[in-house]
Amino acid sequence: MSLNDAAKTGKIAVWWDMKECPVPEGIDAHRVRPSIEGGFKELGYSGPVSITAYGDQKQTPEYLLRALSSTGVAVVHVRSESTCAVMYEHMMNWREENPPPAIMMIITNQMLDVFDWDLARLQQQRTGYHICLAYTIRQRAELIVDTRKEWLWEKLLLGTTTSTSAGELSTVFHCEYCSLDCQSLNCFKEHLSTKKHQLQEVVRPKPTELVSATKRWGKNYAATPEYATAKIHVWWDMFDCPIPDGYDARRVRPSLEGAFKELGYSGPVSITAFGDHTQTPKRHLQALSSTGIDVAHATLGVISSRIFDDLMEWRGRITTPATMMIISDGVEELIAKLQQRIKFNLFWAYSCRPWTMSVVLTSAEWLWDSLLAVSATKRHVLRNCSASVVESTGMFYCKLCYTKRTLLDKFIKHLSSKKHLSQEGCITDRRRRAKKHRLFWLKEYHFPKSKRLKNAP
Repeated sequence: MSLNDAAKTGKIAVWWDMKECPVPEGIDAHRVRPSIEGGFKELGYSGPVSITAYGDQKQTPEYLLRALSSTGVAVVHVRSESTCAVMYEHMMNWREENPPPAIMMIITNQMLDVFDWDLARLQQQRTGYHICLAYTIRQRAELIVDTRKEWLWEKLLLGTTTSTSAGELSTVFHCEYCSLDCQSLNCFKEHLSTKKHQLQEVVRPKPTELVSATKRWGKNYAATPEYATAKIHVWWDMFDCPIPDGYDARRVRPSLEGAFKELGYSGPVSITAFGDHTQTPKRHLQALSSTGIDVAHATLGVISSRIFDDLMEWRGRITTPATMMIISDGVEELIAKLQQRIKFNLFWAYSCRPWTMSVVLTSAEWLWDSLLAVSATKRHVLRNCSASVVESTGMFYCKLCYTKRTLLDKFIKHLSSKKHLSQEGCITDRRRRAKKHRLFWLKEYHFPKSKRLKNAP
């Protein structure tokens, strides 16, 4: 059974920010649980559902709390400014106690600004959790965290319902400041009005900012047994990370393999160098090919999409543990999305270090220039790593015409042919038209003309 199939009957945990996403006027709070369960059943999920509602419960009407508790929704009291931080802490605790496959649902408008970055990194570290989201306001930008389903909160509450059940949790009212559980609403309300509780809110304040679970995670981990001898495939963007002036291109492969060996990786390495190879000196192409590096031609406007297509095709073929390496400056969000679905061991090299920690979760990272220096500082590594590729010759691919050549001269001849130049021109024209069309609609959306201006001469 696959993880996706197993998730269909896995546990479902829901964390609900009641201030950001209140029960809308006119909707019975008794519908919250059956509506959420109904939404999941429509997606094919049938596992037990636990729901926890967070908010300043001193401000929540008693009839609403009574309705929620009657359907097995757990209620947590926390001040509004600390709700996100406490919700996230509880999510992390739940993940530790509930291995995947499982489903996590977050009901909030703060996913983009608060949860997105750290949760996306967590999802790359441990795939198998399906993330679902509900909100009252649509996100203003695309999320990095990979969601299986998103709902508008009111639409979800008005949708299909199931017969209510208590789920995994018995009804409980929890005070986060006093670490106190109450089994009855009267006891809970009475507790929140006591001086002891009011004092605890002052002397034991909860954090107002999310405590990241991943910021302290290091880089360049030693190889685990699973990946130590596994295949390594490298996609190299030569626009972002070119061969430095005066550098012997024959040292690229041994430099990479030397860096891998320092971390305990000894599996077979395949490398594809993407770039505009009409501009790459012939001596570099010869040197790269002589060490078994494949050469792929792509122009600046399409290189990212061609690398991505090649990477996706490779991921579809690989059925055993493997390592993928990206040498590029601008791949973070795409790779972060991919890694949340199917995890591969990931290396990354870039021309300049990101000014802030990347959302991509890697096992090793390098500055491109320092990575290329490995073979110069460790001559024995150069000899050992190069021994296996002395007789190897890389292939030459045109990623615009989707053709390949085994000989460099024929590859160069193809790049100057009328057929290739025509294809390159067509791609450039299509991109130009698409950009013009996109700018037109952006202008129409952000700067719509009034009727008066439209009628102006």
